[in-house]
Amino acid sequence: MSADNQSFGTDVPPPLAMLQLISGFWISRGIYIAAKLGLADLLHEGPQTAEALAAATVTHAPSLYRVLRALASVGVFTEDERGFALTPVSETLRTDAPGSLRFFAMTELGEEHYPAWGDLLHSVQTGDIAFDHVYGMPIWEFFAQNRENARIFNNAMTNMTLAVNEAVLASYDFSGIRRIVDVGGGHGSLLISILKANPQMTGMVFDAPQVVEVARANIEAAGLASRCEAVAGDFFEAVPEGADAYIMKWIIHDWNEERSARILSNCHRAMAEGDKLLLVEAVVPSGSEPHFSKFIDLNMLVMTGGRERTEEEYRQLFATSGFRLKGCVPTASPMSVIEGERV
Repeated sequence: MSADNQSFGTDVPPPLAMLQLISGFWISRGIYIAAKLGLADLLHEGPQTAEALAAATVTHAPSLYRVLRALASVGVFTEDERGFALTPVSETLRTDAPGSLRFFAMTELGEEHYPAWGDLLHSVQTGDIAFDHVYGMPIWEFFAQNRENARIFNNAMTNMTLAVNEAVLASYDFSGIRRIVDVGGGHGSLLISILKANPQMTGMVFDAPQVVEVARANIEAAGLASRCEAVAGDFFEAVPEGADAYIMKWIIHDWNEERSARILSNCHRAMAEGDKLLLVEAVVPSGSEPHFSKFIDLNMLVMTGGRERTEEEYRQLFATSGFRLKGCVPTASPMSVIEGERV
């Protein structure tokens, strides 16, 4: 959304357009409440009153009604004489919806992200990470100490991966790859999708010990144990050898130039000349063109000290790590497949 009056579809006066932008976080916090309480799951079978939903969620019915009424006014729910019901928008908050956004809404709009975003000014004034300033530690250390937050975050990343997997597979040709390593592959969702679509390929999920345990279970459940393994390690120290392609989704954007170059250099040492490096990231377009990447970039500023990058910035990062940028393949999602070749 931009402040241009045209963004609102009518000739909205500039003060009202600005007021709508300023109050946007009110909607976000309401969505967080809906996600946190699992309201979409409760409404899946049909409309319910605020009283019934409050009883099921152990909340204050009049206050919950006010949240539901506000969200219904912007199309998240609908309200009639039977109570509140789902819309196509709130269907995305169901836990079992394909590509569910419930956990993403929980981690991004509440939990650990929201207090950090409240300190955005600290990052703007200093260039430092707001999250570290608020919590006294980096986010990865926080997740190691707060397993429930980590579980919600990992579920969010898994579901977001499901939302972009189809777009990535439809846009990039993986058929020439014999073996692929998903570096920082999390629960294995992306790699499982790639292997299912390419039966000639074998693969490995490489991530932290507490994460690969879930990946192993998912690989087994997908019937891919004979073609895929999950290995624990630290991509800042080394990356497993033996593949002809290495893929990372939403990894490099978490880190500054120095840390990103270290990860890529470790990949370079594990690879042979001509092997492929594939990053699934948002590529920032030039100018004032609206793009989700420009706000993901702010999230990286606040949370990790990382950043989203333009194509030229990826070209430079690749060059410093021993890779040649071959191109950026756009997908139907906000993500692109950024392809590099080891030189």
